[in-house]
Amino acid sequence: MTMDLFSQFASSTSFGIPLILLAMLVPWLLFPTPSKRWVNNRLLTSQTWFLTVFTKQIFLPLNAPAHKWAFLLTSLMAFLLSMNLLGLLPYTFTPTTQLSINLGLAVPLWLATVLLGFRNQFNHSLAHFLPEGTPTPLIPVLILIETISLFIRPLALGVRLTANLTAGHLLIHLISSAVSAIFSLSPTASLLTFTVLVLLTILEIAVAMIQAYVFVLLLSLYLQENT
Repeated sequence: MTMDLFSQFASSTSFGIPLILLAMLVPWLLFPTPSKRWVNNRLLTSQTWFLTVFTKQIFLPLNAPAHKWAFLLTSLMAFLLSMNLLGLLPYTFTPTTQLSINLGLAVPLWLATVLLGFRNQFNHSLAHFLPEGTPTPLIPVLILIETISLFIRPLALGVRLTANLTAGHLLIHLISSAVSAIFSLSPTASLLTFTVLVLLTILEIAVAMIQAYVFVLLLSLYLQENT
């Protein structure tokens, strides 16, 4: 039973070839290409408005050197958002339920912010490991704690995104199976369960959007500390 539940998170294959790369490329193909016309259609206008508002929201509190990351983080937000939402459609696969994919995004970007901080402000970056005025006996303990907290950040980024999406997909799978299973026993209970399923699906859509935003927001906070 457990294997049946988690088999939906296994990467689909066709002729022995994993389709996870196709699932990661499809979101980019769905974004409309900006046109050179004076007046854009509604889809392009909405897309431009969303990206502009998001970029201003993320980079407004950041220092000027961090604004160079605007294109990277905005693209990452659009990528995660589209993959999370497309994974809610039937007969689709969600790459962001794989911890390896999320860590593959989190670790290089986190490491880039850390290396950027050590290159531009070395003393300030080292000062994070030892707060000013720390008693001498506590110095080794605090340095160890701050080092662990630094290296656990990319793990927390990847696990948070994976756990939230995996939990939501599992609940949807379980409740949808219960709807068909209890329909013959009690149509009323089945209807109530279906109502819960619809509400849970709406909640999962919100979670998919919020988790993509939180992933990029935390990266921007790490960037703010090192610029």
